[in-house]
Amino acid sequence: MGRGTPRHYKVKRNNRAFWEPTAAMKALGFVSVPLGPAGPDAFRLAEEWNSRWDDARTGRQPSPAATATENLSPERAEALTIYKPGSLGAAFKEYRTTAEWAAKAPRTREDWFRAWKRIKPVFGDVKPSAVILQTISAFRQMIETNVSLREAHRVIKIWRALWKVAAAMGYCRRDADPSLGVRNVAAKGRNETWIEGEAVRLAKRAWRMGYYGLAAAIATGWDTQLSPGDVRNLRASQLATAGHGDLFFTERGKTGTPVGGALSKRSAWALSSYLARLGVELHGDAFIFRNRSGQPYSKDTLGDDFRDVRAAEFGESERRTMADFRRSGAVEAIVGGGTAEALSHAMGNTLSASNALFATYVPVNPETIREVTAARRRGRAKLR
Repeated sequence: MGRGTPRHYKVKRNNRAFWEPTAAMKALGFVSVPLGPAGPDAFRLAEEWNSRWDDARTGRQPSPAATATENLSPERAEALTIYKPGSLGAAFKEYRTTAEWAAKAPRTREDWFRAWKRIKPVFGDVKPSAVILQTISAFRQMIETNVSLREAHRVIKIWRALWKVAAAMGYCRRDADPSLGVRNVAAKGRNETWIEGEAVRLAKRAWRMGYYGLAAAIATGWDTQLSPGDVRNLRASQLATAGHGDLFFTERGKTGTPVGGALSKRSAWALSSYLARLGVELHGDAFIFRNRSGQPYSKDTLGDDFRDVRAAEFGESERRTMADFRRSGAVEAIVGGGTAEALSHAMGNTLSASNALFATYVPVNPETIREVTAARRRGRAKLR
C-alpha cells in the first residue's frame, strides 16, 4: 500500500477494502471488517478501527475477548456497553428499553442477540446512514463464507428488523436500508428425519454413557415433538400425571403458543428413573433436565452432550440433530392419518392455515395430544 495508508488496511479483489487484524489482534477478539470500496471513506473507517485497537492495546478500553471472558449474559454485556450517540448500537440499546422489546418471546430475543453478536463488531458504533450497499453486501458474504448460508440469512433478517425500529426512533430513514439491495438467499429447509428405533438407541446410549438427563430429554423430545429449546426449559410444574398418564403442558419459547405432549410408557420410565437418580425432588419452576454436573441444560451444553452421544452411537459423520425429532414426528402423524389441525395445534405452529382460530376455540387438551400420538403410531407402522 502507498504511504499514508492506514494500518491493517487491505484491498482485495473487486477493489473491496478490509480492515484485517493480525493473529495477535484476533486473539483479543477483533475480526476482519469490510470497509466498502477502496478510497477515502474506507480509509476513514480503517482509522476508526485502528483507534479502537489502540484503546484495547493500551488498556484504555477492554478488548472484545476480555469482555467475553467475564461470562456475562448477552443482556448484561449489552447493558454495560456504551455506544456513540446516533449509532446503530445506541438504537439497539434504546429499543431494548421499550415495551415492544419486553413483549418479544425469550427465544426471539435470543435470535436478536445472536445476530447482534455478529453485527456489533462491525456496525455497533457506526451511524446507520454511513452504511452503504457495498459494505453490507461484503459483510453478508463474509458471514456466509466463514460461518454458513443459514447464519448469513438470519443476520440480515435481524438487521432489516433492527433498521425498521431504528428508523421509527429517528436514527435513520426506513426506506434507506442498504440491505434491501442485497439478495438475502435462505438456506434450503432441512429434511432429515429419524426413526423410532434410532431415537431409542440414542436414549439408551446416553444412559449407558452416564448422560441420564440427556437420555430422559431425548425420550421426551421424541414423544412430545417439542423443540430442543422447549424441552430443556421444561419445569417440574409442567408435568401432569393425574388421569391422563404422563403429559407435558407448556408454551413454545418462540411464540408463547400453548403446546402439549404425551409420554409413552418407555419414556415415562426413562424420566422417572432419571428423576430418581437426581436424589432431590423437583418442585415448581425447577428445571427438569440437567447435565452430569447437576446444572440445568443450556443451549450449548445440551447440543454438546447430544453430539457426543450421537457420535458414539452413529459415528462422527452423522449430522442429524435433536431438532429433527420434531419433523420426524410430523411425518409419522401425517402418514398415520392425523389431521393437519390436530398436528398443528399439538406442535404449536401454523402447519394448518386455521391454526390461530383452532387454538382460540379448542384449548390444548389431552384428547388432541392423544389423537396425534395415535396417528404417529399408525404412521410409524406404515413407515416400517
